[in-house]
Amino acid sequence: MRSLTASWRVLLAGSLAGLAVVVLAAVNPLHFFEIAELKALDAQFTVRGPRPPASPIVVVTIDEDDFDGLNLAWPWPRAVHAKFLDIVGRGKPAAVGMDILFTEPSLHGSGDDVALGAAVDRLRDRIVLAAALTTVGDASFVKQALNPPIPEIRGKAAFGSADYDSDADAFVRRATLRRDFQERDWLGFDMLIYRLAEKAGLTRGSAPAGREVLVNYRGGPGTFPMVAYHRIVTGEVPPEVFAGKIVLVGATTPTLHDIFPTPFASQAGMPGVEIHAHTLETLLQDIPLRRAPALVVPVVAVLAGALAAWTATAFRPLPAFGLIAVAVAGYLAASHVAFLWARYWVTVVPVPLALLVTYAGTVAKNFTQEQREKRRLSRFFSPDVVAEIIRHKDDSKLAATRRRVTVLFSDIRGFTSMSEKMQPEEVVAFLREYLTVMTEAVFTHGGTVDKYIGDAIMALYNVPLEAPDHALRAVRTALEFQQRVRPLGERFAAQHGGHLACGVGIHTGDAVVGTIGSEQRLEYTAIGDTINLGSRLEGITKEFSVPIIISEATYAEVREHFAVRDLGEVTVKGKVIPVKIYAVLGEKTAADHEPTGFNSRRAPRRHQEGRVSISDGELTVIAEASDLSRTGVALRAVPRRLEPGEVVTLRMELEAGAPPVTVDRAEVMWSRKDTAGLRFVDLSPAARTAIDTLTSRP
Repeated sequence: MRSLTASWRVLLAGSLAGLAVVVLAAVNPLHFFEIAELKALDAQFTVRGPRPPASPIVVVTIDEDDFDGLNLAWPWPRAVHAKFLDIVGRGKPAAVGMDILFTEPSLHGSGDDVALGAAVDRLRDRIVLAAALTTVGDASFVKQALNPPIPEIRGKAAFGSADYDSDADAFVRRATLRRDFQERDWLGFDMLIYRLAEKAGLTRGSAPAGREVLVNYRGGPGTFPMVAYHRIVTGEVPPEVFAGKIVLVGATTPTLHDIFPTPFASQAGMPGVEIHAHTLETLLQDIPLRRAPALVVPVVAVLAGALAAWTATAFRPLPAFGLIAVAVAGYLAASHVAFLWARYWVTVVPVPLALLVTYAGTVAKNFTQEQREKRRLSRFFSPDVVAEIIRHKDDSKLAATRRRVTVLFSDIRGFTSMSEKMQPEEVVAFLREYLTVMTEAVFTHGGTVDKYIGDAIMALYNVPLEAPDHALRAVRTALEFQQRVRPLGERFAAQHGGHLACGVGIHTGDAVVGTIGSEQRLEYTAIGDTINLGSRLEGITKEFSVPIIISEATYAEVREHFAVRDLGEVTVKGKVIPVKIYAVLGEKTAADHEPTGFNSRRAPRRHQEGRVSISDGELTVIAEASDLSRTGVALRAVPRRLEPGEVVTLRMELEAGAPPVTVDRAEVMWSRKDTAGLRFVDLSPAARTAIDTLTSRP
């Protein structure tokens, strides 16, 4: 349930991030999104590439060659335009569009205007003249002027605004088909020509209903057939060339300032007359670009944000970025397919931006949380374990569950009394060094530091990751503790006096392990009888004067790897049933695969010579005692071989004048040639008192 809730939170956060991108795109500060979308549309044209036009449109150019060919300065006499129209008219064109303004009387007199007006009148049902809608004013005053051709020229011919409205980046991507002027709906230049083409049967679809159209550019400058103006006037091009075609006349030279940037001509620009040609191609072929439904992109952006947040949470940053990149590429490819096959202009920027921004934000948040989590987990786990937990991002490994563990407790012998002679700052400094060194040993063997209790350490093994050899790791940690404490003890003794030693208790069993605590504070720890027993074993190392005591459960796991001494059974606080314990003496070597018995210098023992009678119920033999401890005895000069596991009765005469000590049951732990080690299984109170008295003497 917790994992499911966390997943929903991630998805919700990602969705909100995607929604924020959508809102930001709608607000559009500094026109960033608008310009970005326009450039993305240009990229769609570039990727698609130019396509040949299908409409019978011819562009008549006016540029420097025409100035030279006619040997005239601009503006030309309008009689020249009259001659041009008469020649083109003889070819029976479908429509003629004059993208040239005649808003003022001719410099050559009224006769010049009359001549052009007569030519226009002869083509009045097949010609459209250009007007220029101008707007001037400020915040309190706005004045518009249509600027049509003068009456002497236009006569009864149609005229319309030939102006284009530029986008935020000054590019021309849309054509205005109708304009409001003086409360009247005026058809634009392109729409009037479309109507003439419609009468001539050149259209493929119905007339557009909107006030503007997104131009579906076929290519860059020169896409449509072009004829130089002067070649027509001089008779080089016959009128038949224009039969049934739409003839557009306009300036193509930059000196006449009728050049605009378009998707296929972003640098040099495209003449206005050619933009009209592309507009008419769009209208005649019924191929205008269409905006995608308004809700498509916002919905996809919100879903993209959720996807990015989930991906960045579920995967490591690099693989997640690869998936995000694939998603971005997929969306761009899908939008381009929609552009190619359905002529949809799909808003491109919000969805990739939602993916990338949400990914980056989630990765940054996860990184911050990961570092914080690493700092928190590093108090308990080794760096390798921390990395594994973070890599899997699985808190279930830290959930409280029942599992088999090995617990290790360690403590500094007599540190409390020694610390009383030290300054508090010295105690803190020493403990920091000591605990750091010991924690390194725990981490080296894959253990988990559960807590520090003063100078004591509690460590767990087989958590949070599985480690089948957890008991082995714990015992090896305890042995390393003994090695690491020696240089610390020598330095401590030189500075403060006294002797520094470390006692360790280890037990293996089941416990509840995980994050346990209150709503306000959780700690990773373990609880259960296994933990209590491990703590008790550490405490009785003082009584047996041994550095490491392990329980029988731990011994069963590590018996093949370590030399131990059987310490018998003890009754620990809180338990009624005695617990069998062992002292760990060290790693076994190839030459030593048997218990070393009761002659360890660490054992509470007494080098004791004496006579020992050994009876198994049928035979009694006499041997010599060589070493004695509270839990067993080592013998030499044994006249017969004692088999390991054999249980005998001992009658020991160890001290002159003292009564013999009888051990009703002693188990043979090892036997080599004429020597053997026996563990006391059943001691009477009197026998225990006598042995304790002997072993406690200096």
